[in-house]
Amino acid sequence: MAEILLIDHVGHRGDGVALVEGHAVYVPYALAGETVEVAEVHGHPDRRRLLAVESPSPERIAPFCKHFGVCGGCAIQHWQMERYRAWKHALVVETLRHAKLDCEVAPLIDAHGNGRRRITLHARMDTHEVVKVGYAAASTHDIIPIDHCPILDPALERALDAAWALSEPLIATGKPLDIQATATDNGLDVDIRGSGPLQPKLIAALSRVAEHHRLARLTRHGELVLLRAQPTVAIGKAKVTLPPGSFLQATAAGEETLAALVKDHCGRAKHIADLFCGVGPFALRLAERARMAAFDADAPAVDALAKAAHAPGLKPIKAEARDLFRRPLVPQELRDYDAVVFDPPRQGAQAQAQKLAASRVPVIVAVSCNAATFARDARILIDGGYRLECVTPVDQFRYTPHVELVARFTR
Repeated sequence: MAEILLIDHVGHRGDGVALVEGHAVYVPYALAGETVEVAEVHGHPDRRRLLAVESPSPERIAPFCKHFGVCGGCAIQHWQMERYRAWKHALVVETLRHAKLDCEVAPLIDAHGNGRRRITLHARMDTHEVVKVGYAAASTHDIIPIDHCPILDPALERALDAAWALSEPLIATGKPLDIQATATDNGLDVDIRGSGPLQPKLIAALSRVAEHHRLARLTRHGELVLLRAQPTVAIGKAKVTLPPGSFLQATAAGEETLAALVKDHCGRAKHIADLFCGVGPFALRLAERARMAAFDADAPAVDALAKAAHAPGLKPIKAEARDLFRRPLVPQELRDYDAVVFDPPRQGAQAQAQKLAASRVPVIVAVSCNAATFARDARILIDGGYRLECVTPVDQFRYTPHVELVARFTR
């Protein structure tokens, strides 16, 4: 049954929020001040499906993607950019205020650049035995087929055609497929998950597809299917050969922006530890002027970093595979560093933050993709005697509620 709601504000996930008898009701794709017609969402009493906007906000604009509102990738394309940016900045301010963290938040930096350089596409066969390749719909497991995504780096656009072609010989296995594609300096690097072991006939078919679409590399769960060229990315003076399925910052501009902030916050430190280092987007750049120690649980990523560290013009980098959630660096191990950088996954770095709080490291630079877990870890550092000097939000996930943070702590 349809109902009419007045939207009070835009919530932290990008949904419009209406107040109904004192309770929040969430309406995707609605803006503050709008009167909207909505329908119930089965099994979700606090959510509604937008049917129509009866009285639109003057801040509403036309979305630029034909899939917006159906595809679950972007939450906000319908809001004026200035208001969107103010909302995203406010997300950080409100999260820090709620955690009682007193710190000025710098203006939001737009780091969308040329667009996303890595995506994961899903391939499924529906009940009518029709193959669908695309993104998952918002709040469901339905796959929305796509043939174009305007937020991608142009270097990644060919990944859509390649994913459709790769799914054809594999979908008969009856398994749901995830196809991760990354744009590298030498072409597309594609890793397929979910297919199960491949028989020689399937490997041959996939190799033909990879050759036709001129993929740099094709792997299945990290196992090599075809290599035409080593998939590499330039990081400062170094060139890194990516392990299959490697994590990279979503945009090249995002990585460069975060690294520039990290480098600036480290100041003149001569010996720096990079925790949760990945393939080295910070360590390899910082090594241009400081000795580095880099740690991460992802052994292939650490190995790739170590090989890239031999590039001319870099100071020594010690790279070690170590699970910092289970074995965080302790104060005695941290005592020789002038600065520590840590960039954990979304769950944050609670165990490592506790050890850092007990250390005497003079400068700590935190990078985070989750303001809530950042606030938790920041509170641990502050309670241990550190001072939060500054926080800078970085927007490389444009049109979504996700925001990166870079912060500097000192003793």
